Amino acid sequence: MAKRKIHITDVILRDAHQSLIATRMRTEDMLPACELLDKAGYWSLECWGGATFDACVRFLKEDPWERLRQLRAALPNTRLQMLLRGQNLLGYRHYADDVVEAFVQKAADNGIDVFRVFDALNDVRNLETSIKAVKKAGKHAQGTICYTTSPVHTIEMFLDQAKAMADMGCDSIAIKDMAGLLTPKITADLVSALKKSLNLPVFLHSHYTSGMATMCQWAAVEAGVDHIDTALSAFAGGTSHPPTETLVAALEDAGYETGLDLVTLDKITQHFREVRKKYHQFESEYNGVDTTVLLSQVPGGMMSNLANQLKEQGALEKIRDVFEEIPRVREDLGFPPLVTPTSQIVGTQAVINVLSGKRYENITNEVKKYLQGWYGQAPGKVDEDLRQRAVGMEDLIDVRPADLLPRELHKLKDEIGELAESEEDVLTFAMFPDQARTYLEQRKAGTLQPEPLEPKPTMKAMGSVSTEFKVTVHGETYDVHITGVSPSSDKESRFYMTVDGMPEEVNLETLAEFNTEGSGGGKRAKASAEGHVTTSMPGNIVDVLVKEGDMVEAGDPVLIIEAMKMETEVKAPIGGKVVATHIKKGDRVTPSEVLIEIESA
Repeated sequence: MAKRKIHITDVILRDAHQSLIATRMRTEDMLPACELLDKAGYWSLECWGGATFDACVRFLKEDPWERLRQLRAALPNTRLQMLLRGQNLLGYRHYADDVVEAFVQKAADNGIDVFRVFDALNDVRNLETSIKAVKKAGKHAQGTICYTTSPVHTIEMFLDQAKAMADMGCDSIAIKDMAGLLTPKITADLVSALKKSLNLPVFLHSHYTSGMATMCQWAAVEAGVDHIDTALSAFAGGTSHPPTETLVAALEDAGYETGLDLVTLDKITQHFREVRKKYHQFESEYNGVDTTVLLSQVPGGMMSNLANQLKEQGALEKIRDVFEEIPRVREDLGFPPLVTPTSQIVGTQAVINVLSGKRYENITNEVKKYLQGWYGQAPGKVDEDLRQRAVGMEDLIDVRPADLLPRELHKLKDEIGELAESEEDVLTFAMFPDQARTYLEQRKAGTLQPEPLEPKPTMKAMGSVSTEFKVTVHGETYDVHITGVSPSSDKESRFYMTVDGMPEEVNLETLAEFNTEGSGGGKRAKASAEGHVTTSMPGNIVDVLVKEGDMVEAGDPVLIIEAMKMETEVKAPIGGKVVATHIKKGDRVTPSEVLIEIESA
């Protein structure tokens, strides 16, 4: 009797490093492993989509399309797979159908074989165009259920969604457990229901965050699942995925066939163990198994990115408060699954609520669009008081949002102009206009520089500073453990430490820093008067909506700031006359700085 085969997709080239090192792995560290990866016998390798596109342009200064072409050339015998956010593609808004169609075709042309297509709200209307485009390109369309738990999410709801995706022509169905919320019992029930109701292969993608993913995969195998996602052990566990080698050994011992060889896998994982050391600065204390995810529902990739972003803002000590606020915001928004872009929408609003100290004092533009219906149908009932506060009397959208979007590809081509040297460049600009323009300008000027990788901290770098000591302040004694230090620059030294076990970050600025002219015209004064406009979060100025001499009412938006990839309007605290502006588009600002001054009328 032939052994039953369990097909394996490895996520080492995408979701594994997205979950553990904030999507920072560079193409140069992937290519040396490709010869062995190609021979290993995987059903597919997930290598593109998700946050990789954004990270390439924003941080790594790589062309994501060139990454795909290089991987395609280096992996000629293996299916390449990407994660596609339906009508959102890889950005943070819905795109017109012509952009979706063009993007899918170009992704197929450049090497993608399998498109795992999902919608953050599980609104199947938002999958129609992308699934149709994948089928037109002759590629594998995988309809995806974003698994989550809430009073409104049931197996029956997920089963109805899967049937609708099958009717659209999907070649397979994937269960995407992005936060590691599945239990073995629910996994078995859901897989069994899908296998009984549909004549399609079923895939399971589950993060290890809660510690249950391996058990869930075993339950799925016994219930008839056809494919599972794993990560080579160098980037497995914690907020990532179950280790490939472990599952291969267990499955083979139980009489299943995987087609994978442990000796080959070990050689590949040795390479990635060394690679991971290069990216130590992006490691987070929140990368391990964390059962609080069962309450916060924060997915793996979101957790490492959220920790990294809060660290950059000097607010890492607030992360537990943010984790407690996230489920409250999620309930207010009708229980959306936490997956891009809703994870960013919910997460950023939670951060703003925590850092400002007042819930919904500032509401991001994305939350406003969500509440109006621009992302689709919320799974549950939203808080009507919050919706009224966010969108007022504006009309709500009850159709497929993309039906209201005019064709936009030609307009995008005109906007980016000669900076775009290919159709792929235009699509990059469509995903991330500001970051792509900067990238394309730097490419043209020959000045592309990826963000620096910090060398591992050494005792020499730390000088004569002890790495563990006690500090007594006002009679209270604290245990301090320095965990890292960045190389000193002419502006600052950055120390990472734990204080009584809580992560902290300290920036020691040099005196010269206070006399340096910055992009905003020097060090800005601290807000101290009623008419001083400031922000509760560090970020970049997207637009200044007023000029000196303008009259404003209290509550009028006066500027737009981007923080954690989301845009938020900052409003006038009082009515009166704008007497000074200390910012311009593109400036970097920090909390409590005076950005605009308003004089009471």
